[in-house]
Amino acid sequence: MKELYFVRHGESLWNAEDKICGATDVPLTEKGHEQAVETGRVILASGIHADMILYSPLKRAADTARHIADITGIQAKMEPRLIEQNFGIWEGTSPRKSEAFQRAKQNFICSYGSGESMFRVAQRIYDLLDDLKADKNTYILVAHNGVARFIKSYFQDMNNTEFAAFGVKNCEVCSFTF
Repeated sequence: MKELYFVRHGESLWNAEDKICGATDVPLTEKGHEQAVETGRVILASGIHADMILYSPLKRAADTARHIADITGIQAKMEPRLIEQNFGIWEGTSPRKSEAFQRAKQNFICSYGSGESMFRVAQRIYDLLDDLKADKNTYILVAHNGVARFIKSYFQDMNNTEFAAFGVKNCEVCSFTF
């Protein structure tokens, strides 16, 4: 058995504006940068051991990972499979917790117009997790709330409603065991 750690990026501009970010490359707010630095301190103080930080190519996750790496000394590397789901027509809309968007997230085969279906995201995230499980190293993944849903569902059964409602706070550190 080995641990896998997940950290959601710090607060982004669209998080603060209550907009759906998805694959849109939105930067961290000043608060988001501060959260990321503090998360690095928490990881260091808690004695979490990891061989590598893998992060989404989107700026909000990349900057969060870099802050954590600077504090902890853990090497960070971009992992393209960690990119957030493209929510197509929902990108940039508000509020994030709208009833219509919550319902839409339960349509797993839908690509939201020009976006990416839940099935496609599950495939890439599950493939990544299978690769990490087979690897001897311990990882910290820095990515997005949508990615967190798939990681959680890899380790624990969830119904559609639970899946759509699941969320991780900005810079929250979660642990999973292979």
